[in-house]
Amino acid sequence: MQGQAQQQAYDRGITIFSPDGRLYQVEYAREAVKRGTASIGIRTNGGVVLAVDKRIPSPLLEDTSVEKIHKADDHIGIASAGHVADARQLIDFARRQSQVNRLRYGEPIGVETLTKTVTDHIQQYTQVGGARPFGVALIVGGIENGEPRLFETDPSGTPYEWKALAVGADRGELQSFLEDNYDEEADLEGGVALALDALASVNDGSLLPKEVGLATVDAETESFEQLDDDRIEEYLVENDLLDEGDAADE
Repeated sequence: MQGQAQQQAYDRGITIFSPDGRLYQVEYAREAVKRGTASIGIRTNGGVVLAVDKRIPSPLLEDTSVEKIHKADDHIGIASAGHVADARQLIDFARRQSQVNRLRYGEPIGVETLTKTVTDHIQQYTQVGGARPFGVALIVGGIENGEPRLFETDPSGTPYEWKALAVGADRGELQSFLEDNYDEEADLEGGVALALDALASVNDGSLLPKEVGLATVDAETESFEQLDDDRIEEYLVENDLLDEGDAADE
């Protein structure tokens, strides 16, 4: 009984390390990320691709209200997995930091600088009593000095830079798919195809436009663009990934 009571104390106390050096609340926050639908980021020679699975739980729900990809600045996009409300708070924070940088220094914020500013903010919530960690992981992609950059934020407040990554549900399968199929010489179109192929690999090999979110940040124009359903459908048809059964019913 005494051991159980001690275990529960470590579970509840975000500022208390367990005897084996773990912060259980941070680990639980990572579990919350795993319960969120998948998000994928891919860095290519031509820019960055962000793709998300935004499956709609009810036909009565407006699909445009499911937001998993966000514009942080003209040259930076963010995709999320985990608690949507937590993601919105962090993305609002990222947008404010982007604007502060433009006003203070007269130039766009660097992708790495923004990511580390966000992760510093996240880390504060792992060592303050009366608060909990953010139950969300972000993929931050953009262009910095003409070069595509791609980062992940972890609930612990640690930033990681990637060539391609997945967060959220089915991360293991998606990451294996990306590792097997990633091509460092691919252009932006190739990155879009890989992202859609990866999402389809865990969705019975086909996708619906309304259940996919897709955005790019072009290295040449350094501009963020979120694709609409018509453009996504074109990519799905081009890559033979469109769910024909559901399309026929419509």
